[in-house]
Amino acid sequence: MATQEAVLEVLKQVADPASGQDIVAAGILRALTVEEDRVSFVLEIDPERSQAMEPVRAEAEARVKALGVAQVSAMMTAHSAKAPPDLKAARKPAAPQGPQKVAGVDRIIAVASGKGGVGKSTVAANLAAALAAQGRRVGLLDADVYGPSQPRMMGVSGRPASPDGKTILPLRAHGVTMMSIGLMMEEGKAVVWRGPMLMGALQQMMNQVQWGGLDVLIVDLPPGTGDVQLTLSQKFAVDGAVIVSTPQDVALLDARKGMDMFRQLNVPILGMVENMSTHICSNCGHEEHVFGHGGVAAEAAKLGVPLLAEVPLHLDIRLAGDGGVPVVASAPDSAQAAAFMTLAQGLVARGLA
Repeated sequence: MATQEAVLEVLKQVADPASGQDIVAAGILRALTVEEDRVSFVLEIDPERSQAMEPVRAEAEARVKALGVAQVSAMMTAHSAKAPPDLKAARKPAAPQGPQKVAGVDRIIAVASGKGGVGKSTVAANLAAALAAQGRRVGLLDADVYGPSQPRMMGVSGRPASPDGKTILPLRAHGVTMMSIGLMMEEGKAVVWRGPMLMGALQQMMNQVQWGGLDVLIVDLPPGTGDVQLTLSQKFAVDGAVIVSTPQDVALLDARKGMDMFRQLNVPILGMVENMSTHICSNCGHEEHVFGHGGVAAEAAKLGVPLLAEVPLHLDIRLAGDGGVPVVASAPDSAQAAAFMTLAQGLVARGLA
C-alpha cells in the first residue's frame, strides 16, 4: 500500500516545464488523496498550457502507478489557478464539533468593521506591532480576501513556501508572524471566488500555516457580515472582536450590524475603536473633527462595551502604512502611535493578549 510520503516523493521527480521546478515545489499539485489502493490528485494550471501539460500529467500518473497503486486519477484544472496551494493531508479526520482552537495559538482576536474604509486594517497592523513591542508573541492573519492590504502595510512580499506539501511557512515583519491571501495572489489580480472557496481559504490559512507558539493571533476581517466572518466564528474559538468605526452616523449604523452578528455567533465584543477621531493642523495646531467626534464613544456606552482607543486622523499614520512600517514601529514614541499602544496595553491588562 502506497503512503502519501511515497507518492509525494515520486511526484517530486516530475518536472514542470514552465517553472523548471518539480510539480510539488512549483505549487501546482493540489488535492492529493491516498486511500488504500487509490490515489487521486489535481494539477492546477494556466488553461493556455493544457496541451503542453498533458505529458506532465501522464508522467505523474505513470510514476504513481509504478508504486503498485491499482487506481490513479490525475486531472488538470484551471478552476482556481490563482488560489492558495491546496495542502490538505490525505487523511479524513472526523468533523470537529463546535469552534476549535488553532494549534499553538492561545487566543484569537478579530478586528472587524461594519463597512469598508474606516481604517480597520490600519488598526489591525498597528495593534499587532504594538503587542509585539510589549513582548507578546503575535500573529497577524489578513483574512480580507477581496482586499488584502497587510502585505503592503507590514512591508512583506514573496510567496510563502511549503516545504512538505502540507504546511505553509508564514513571513515575519516588525516582530509579527503574518500571513495574507495577498501573498498567494498575483499583484493587481482580483480574487473572484464564491463562498465555499472563501471558507476553504480561511480554514487553510488558520490550520495549515505554521504559526508556532503565539500568545495571540489578530485576524483582520473583511468589512461586513459575510462568509469569512461566519466561518471564523463558527469553526474557530474566537476570544473576542474589536470593532473599528469612524464617528459619523453612517459608519456607526454598519458597526452596529457587525456587533449584532458577533453576538448572535456568541463571540464577545471586546470594545470599539474610534478611528479618524480628530485632526490637528500641522501648521497652526487647530483641532478639528472632520468626521465628527465622540460618536463611537457614545455608541459604546449605549451598547455597554468599552471604548478602547481614539485614533487621530494624521498623515504620518497613512504614510507609515503605505511605506510598509506601521507607525507603532516607525515612530513608537509619537502621539500618533500612542492610541495604538493604549489599545494594546488595555488588552494585555485584561488578559486578552
